[in-house]
Amino acid sequence: MSQVRVLVGTKKGAFVLTSDGKRDKWDVSGPFFAGWEIYHMKGSPVDPERIYVSQTSGWFGQLLQASTDGGKTWFQPGVKAEDATPQWPPVKSNRFTYDQSPETGKPLTTHQWYDGTQHPWEFKRVWHLEPSLTDPNTVYAGVEDAAIFKSTDGGESWHEMPGLRGHGTGPDWQPGAGGMCLHSIILDPSNPERIFIAISAAGAFRTDDGGKTWKPINKGLYSKYIPNPTAEIGHCVHHIAMNPKRPGTLFMQKHWDVMRSDDAGDNWTKISGNLPTDFGFVIDVNTNEPETVYVVPIKSDSEHFPLDGKLRVYRSKRGGNEWEELAKGLPEKDCYVNVLRDAMAVDKLDKCGVYFGTTGGQVYVSPDGGDSWKAIVHDLPAVLSVEVQTLA
Repeated sequence: MSQVRVLVGTKKGAFVLTSDGKRDKWDVSGPFFAGWEIYHMKGSPVDPERIYVSQTSGWFGQLLQASTDGGKTWFQPGVKAEDATPQWPPVKSNRFTYDQSPETGKPLTTHQWYDGTQHPWEFKRVWHLEPSLTDPNTVYAGVEDAAIFKSTDGGESWHEMPGLRGHGTGPDWQPGAGGMCLHSIILDPSNPERIFIAISAAGAFRTDDGGKTWKPINKGLYSKYIPNPTAEIGHCVHHIAMNPKRPGTLFMQKHWDVMRSDDAGDNWTKISGNLPTDFGFVIDVNTNEPETVYVVPIKSDSEHFPLDGKLRVYRSKRGGNEWEELAKGLPEKDCYVNVLRDAMAVDKLDKCGVYFGTTGGQVYVSPDGGDSWKAIVHDLPAVLSVEVQTLA
């Protein structure tokens, strides 16, 4: 029977939740890296036992952890045992150095700050790790301040892909309320040269040449709170999602608005339809049904909790515009949690399992595509990210 392994990153450690294909009874292991912020953890689709983890601390900086046995043991790739203990200042731990080479990196010096002045790029943390679809030793990292890095040696060394920051609009990028983070990386399974990324609050970008050059893909987005609501960049994209079976179709949860593109991001159309509010952070697509999309509406950009204290997932089986409320098994009252941008995932079973975590420490599963829900765990630290592996 198939198994699922759910990787949960929280404000105070990492947890691994495992179950068989019924997804009814669960084993919980952790916390791993207790006390640290785990922004993201994700397994290799080539080698599921290979898991990469972003481990962050305001004091000790950025660490990169990995496992080659499905999370039983962990190590820091490329770090000697005597250097593995966190240190202050965090010189040896932080290996994400922006490209400063004369050829490609030297001009990339500043971006726009909140007050409109220019501000130096400063590495803060890794928000998202995306393992390669074909090579377990290759992994991409989206970081704050926004940039994309690549490792081809299992995380031992990292090199910036400077073409993204080097795009002509780089000096005009500005952080959103959560910082200027590159939070979404999607690899196109039909085209190894194509990668999609999204930055808060610069927008979405795409490369078609393996990362050498990038183009903004924000046509059709409308953001009334920026000077030019239809500008090429400056849109606060919260998350983008794709069903690998239909790589040309993307779905986006923007600051406000739920959007869809059927031409690989060249043009976007609003699909918020009958949602009670179209503010939110997460969005994902059913593995088996490319037109079935999930979002969790949040009240507003100042009130980050569900409407009327009722936690709800909304599902569209028509690719947007027509949404149905999914409530069975979810809190009916007094629920004032948030669901952050990387905290929803889907498995590959039939029926598709859907998972999400909350800032209240709950992780919910629906083993029937969203029809019903139950909490796997209730009382973890605030959940930052959820990923799931479907194991044979």
